[in-house]
Amino acid sequence: MYLIAGLGNPGRKYERTKHNVGFDVIDYVTDRHRIPFSGIQFQAECGKGIIAGQKVMLAEPLTYMNLSGEAVAALVNYYKLDPEEELIVIYDDISLDPGQIRVRKKGSAGGHNGIKNIIACLGTDKFKRIRVGIGAKPDRWDLADYVLAPFTPENREKIEDAIKDAADALELILSGDMDEAMNRYNHKASREPKE
Repeated sequence: MYLIAGLGNPGRKYERTKHNVGFDVIDYVTDRHRIPFSGIQFQAECGKGIIAGQKVMLAEPLTYMNLSGEAVAALVNYYKLDPEEELIVIYDDISLDPGQIRVRKKGSAGGHNGIKNIIACLGTDKFKRIRVGIGAKPDRWDLADYVLAPFTPENREKIEDAIKDAADALELILSGDMDEAMNRYNHKASREPKE
């Protein structure tokens, strides 16, 4: 079984904010594959189903972002999962432009507190992840204020496309095509002005 954890903060006031893109992807995947949430388990809202022929558990930790590892590690340990093979984490990334995604087999936290906590709780940074770009923090903005703010309408459109891309990349990974997922989605978005 794969555990697919989307990161975010629980509660209505955080819905559709930049930091909740991981939740947005999980919500989209649950709709696309008709996987109902079945309840709360180990401080995460969870649902089980089948995607690309694989048994999956979709999870949205309810611990708030900075303690995401508590829920993720509890689920990994309870189900005796191998993080390197059976865990996929989806989360926001300020180092990517809005609408870009990156697929990785492992890596550092890159300053993301949710990932930092998952690495600390699991004791490894070897787990697959899909990063969804939310854009760099503007000058004079506090980082927390920035990631907890909603997207501009223009960027929200880009994020909706990125959410679909992340769901497609997830299906490739679950089909055993991790390299294809990286090849297809890890390209730089063009910064050239559109004609």
